[in-house]
Amino acid sequence: MKVLLIGSGGREHALAWGMAQSPKLSKLFIAPGNAGTAQLGENVPISAENLSELAQFARTEKIDLTVVGPEAPIVAGIRDLFERENLKIIAPTQRTSFLEGSKVHAKAFMEKHGIPTARHASFESFERAVTFARTMQPPIVIKADGLAAGKGVAIAQSHAEAEQVLREFMIAKRFGAASQRVVVEEFLAGKEFSLFVASDGVSWKLLGTAQDYKRLLDGDRGPNTGGMGSISPVPWLTEKMLDETVSKIVAPTFEALRNENLSYEGILYFGLIWTERGPCVLEYNVRFGDPETQVLVPRFNFDLLELYLAIAERRLESFETQLKPLSAVCVVLASGGYPEHYEKGFVVEGLEALKGERVLVFHAGTALKDSAVVTSGGRVLNVVGLGASVNEARERAYTAIPKISFQRMHYRRDIAA
Repeated sequence: MKVLLIGSGGREHALAWGMAQSPKLSKLFIAPGNAGTAQLGENVPISAENLSELAQFARTEKIDLTVVGPEAPIVAGIRDLFERENLKIIAPTQRTSFLEGSKVHAKAFMEKHGIPTARHASFESFERAVTFARTMQPPIVIKADGLAAGKGVAIAQSHAEAEQVLREFMIAKRFGAASQRVVVEEFLAGKEFSLFVASDGVSWKLLGTAQDYKRLLDGDRGPNTGGMGSISPVPWLTEKMLDETVSKIVAPTFEALRNENLSYEGILYFGLIWTERGPCVLEYNVRFGDPETQVLVPRFNFDLLELYLAIAERRLESFETQLKPLSAVCVVLASGGYPEHYEKGFVVEGLEALKGERVLVFHAGTALKDSAVVTSGGRVLNVVGLGASVNEARERAYTAIPKISFQRMHYRRDIAA
């Protein structure tokens, strides 16, 4: 099978690594890919958001299946375009992409169908948003409506800070059109976790749980990022808690989609929090998470490409989604200055030293320059340790990190601590 994988981050390197192990794969193309994916297939210099060129490439190369990693092409309607051209693709439709593409519409969907989430209100008016925020007890959560690369959420510790964030989002348009509308919601206290589900439009299957670390600095301090590390499975989540999450959130979500005549095909990510009143939805994502995919895929005890085929051919019900009894811990190595301003082009040293089967390195913001691996993004590498326990996995990841170096390398030292 010839497969085209769209995207260029750590998630895509992990998905490429997973699919590369399938005996069904004959050729893997990654558009645009990174220095890591180049070792598993052929990188294609087409942006993940250039939908027409991606479709043309899939036609010309007679691609059997296209897999979409990031959210932007999904929200832009890549599934619909590929279907019109009779090209097989794994991604939800543009109609269902509102679950991630619009925080306002996703909240309205949850409210309509009684899916537990935070008390909230949506606004297009700065003045009204400020007035509502003043009625709430800080901390106050403010979310940009549209896509903001995982950075469109702020937690204000006071009414003055809430007003400042709203001014930044709505007046200064920090995220452009994405923050013209906002959701202002109560802060939910509890423990966060992510749950991944595959769906073929008829049935759905759980793929596993993970927990990511959004803040830049140790002790969950500093600004929100796209994720500084992750762990799978979630150590504190019991079978009983998982069952309650499925019955109160996962099953009702798919039932609500059916009631809205929406067929969901692909991966649905549930961003959740366990509160004193049980599980609540923080957000939906219409794809695998990053950096959660990096800890989830190494635990798959099934063929990832076969999973995608089962989704495409609507035979997911009979597909076994078992996980290996392994723990995985991912630590993100980021560029100094991330998530704000950072320099690129620094040479990455020491990657050859990490060839152990219990340590995996997934590239995110890397590129090849004169056959050297150089930094090309904010999050550069994901070091994943595998072990029989969380402690063992964590130790493997942190023992491996000092072997790697690039200028101004930054990482958290408390992932899975």
